[in-house]
Amino acid sequence: MPESVPVRCPACRREHVYTAPSYPCACGAPVTPSMDRRAAPTPVTHRVWNEDWITVRCAFCGRRDQWPRPELGCPCGTVLRVPVAAADAEARPLGRPGANPDPHAAPRPCDGPVPRHNGVRPAGKEPGTRAGGAARAARRAAFRPVTIRTAVDAVTAAALYLRWLGYEDIRRADQRPPSGIGLAARGLVAQVDPAVRPASLRDVECLWLTAMTESAECVYFSLAGYSGEARTRADTLDVPLFVLDLTGTPQPVNDPADALNATGV
Repeated sequence: MPESVPVRCPACRREHVYTAPSYPCACGAPVTPSMDRRAAPTPVTHRVWNEDWITVRCAFCGRRDQWPRPELGCPCGTVLRVPVAAADAEARPLGRPGANPDPHAAPRPCDGPVPRHNGVRPAGKEPGTRAGGAARAARRAAFRPVTIRTAVDAVTAAALYLRWLGYEDIRRADQRPPSGIGLAARGLVAQVDPAVRPASLRDVECLWLTAMTESAECVYFSLAGYSGEARTRADTLDVPLFVLDLTGTPQPVNDPADALNATGV
């Protein structure tokens, strides 16, 4: 069972019970950081990208990956950073690799595209296939989303999804995009747009041009969707477009996104 610890908000003194999140390792095992029961939580007053992540070691395969640092939102408006046992915490196993951690939960599919966000696929179009992607997709565990409440949550959800697809070394992009937040990985640049307006044609073209200069692929994540012109140009440029729903699950909205979701990299 995931670890639960008592947490007291230093602002309003309200008591909470915090359950540590678990994340899927590349080997398929769910992992979770160990909580430090002796240390007090600290309010988050200023966001620093490197401080929002923690290195966690998988107890099954020994792999070390970066995952979002545990946080709790208090009803008083304070965001609390929940302390972990160590900066390089060793994760406790929650079950055998590839197993569903909740024996009563229905199994979730690990491959194949999720339903198209805007309904029906255009006639005559089918998602592409990446070399070797179908075999890897059949082996990967189900994606575990994080609920989106803030812009930082949106970035976290996108980073977790990219890692689930198979991209490595996900980090903050060196170049800041015209809107939203940029992510980068080996052979990829991505843009996460938490704005309340749909992404525009210019947003998609700027991302594509950035990817071209770096000889990389690109992916766009938006909370508010895309304008008609943006979607048309993305189809022309073969840019995968995803909409982030509030559960933190990216929903593909065009064929390149369908293909990427189905096969990974």
